[in-house]
Amino acid sequence: MVDTGQHVPEVKLVDTERKQVDLASLAKGKKTVIAFFPAAFTGVCTKEMCTFRDGISNLNSLGANVVAISVDSPFSNKTFKEQNKLQFAVLSDYSRDATRAFGVELPDFAGLPGYVAAKRAVFVTDSSGIIRWKWISDNPGLEPDYAQINAELGKIR
Repeated sequence: MVDTGQHVPEVKLVDTERKQVDLASLAKGKKTVIAFFPAAFTGVCTKEMCTFRDGISNLNSLGANVVAISVDSPFSNKTFKEQNKLQFAVLSDYSRDATRAFGVELPDFAGLPGYVAAKRAVFVTDSSGIIRWKWISDNPGLEPDYAQINAELGKIR
């Protein structure tokens, strides 16, 4: 499990075009909000991603970008991104490598034995890719405190 003060783990994910992406590289050069969500097309996940979408200009004014991650397939993530007009990367962690590296596994998601999703979690990094703040929920029905995310981004120079 990563903690504040540590670098974003070197994990490979797949974007909505099925291209491999290095998460640590994405988190360098700009403050980054890394948002893990349990499942595309579910009520709370859609609301959370649309809240990030609607606040993207504010996040950009704070010098930050957003990267969303779920264990859903890149095909599902692509449709989810398109339908919700998300202007940020939505990455597939189908192998669960990032989910394990960040320590956000949600076992038996939705009562499905053996199905591991990602907990709802947010990590804020500085432009060097160092995690400066994190929030992890054991309850997939809870949304993060968006004002707190903005406040944490504002603290990072």
